[in-house]
Amino acid sequence: MRPWATSDYLGRFWLLANLCGFGSILNHCVTQPLVTAPINRVKATFCFVDLAGFTALTEAQGDDDAADVATRFAEITRASLGPADRLIKTIGDAVFVMSASATTGIELVERLLMRTCTQPGFPALRAGLHFGDAVQREQDVFGAAVNLAARVAAEAYAGEVICTRPIADAAIEQDIPIVELGPVPLKNVRKSIDLFSLALMVGDNATPLDPVCQAPVDRRAAAGRLRYGQMEYWFCSLTCAAAFASNPGWHASGTMTDRP
Repeated sequence: MRPWATSDYLGRFWLLANLCGFGSILNHCVTQPLVTAPINRVKATFCFVDLAGFTALTEAQGDDDAADVATRFAEITRASLGPADRLIKTIGDAVFVMSASATTGIELVERLLMRTCTQPGFPALRAGLHFGDAVQREQDVFGAAVNLAARVAAEAYAGEVICTRPIADAAIEQDIPIVELGPVPLKNVRKSIDLFSLALMVGDNATPLDPVCQAPVDRRAAAGRLRYGQMEYWFCSLTCAAAFASNPGWHASGTMTDRP
């Protein structure tokens, strides 16, 4: 047994501490309960936004260029914040922001989309929003609502903004078109959640057309997609995908991306 673990050794230590005036301090530390931080709950819109295709960008352009893009994204996010918004943290190629209401949260994401789409060669964004309550500790927030917002963001495609019902209701009040995606199972969420896609900007979030048959393609039900040149093409069937692959230049020249 270690000598300091014996009762005789501890007794002599306690006596010496009392003689030196430290006894009352030690007794206070031992007997007083731990003081926990007060619980501060906040109700807000939690939003995760990341750069679509960032892994491919890193592979193609290298670590330094990818880091520059992520840093620029964080700077654009800070410049886009309004009085009701706060940047909680940056996470690699993603940002986690919080806004006071569903309406201000939508406006923040719209500003982010508009600012980044004017940057030459900047990757498309994808975002997920949820309005709920969470626990705030110092400069961070925690809770099921935060986790849900992160899961919602993971469902978005490039240029797409997906949200839960409270955000969709606020979007309708602002006359922003929405598309109901129906109940969607999310990782580590007990039940499926009704999700909605917001039409906040034109471009990557426009309904794609199959380049072969020109039929509108729901990205979630697409038979496949192929990249040709600097664009992605979506297909309603494997037959169309095979036809495109046999002569991509001819089919790509007539592709349109207007909404039906």
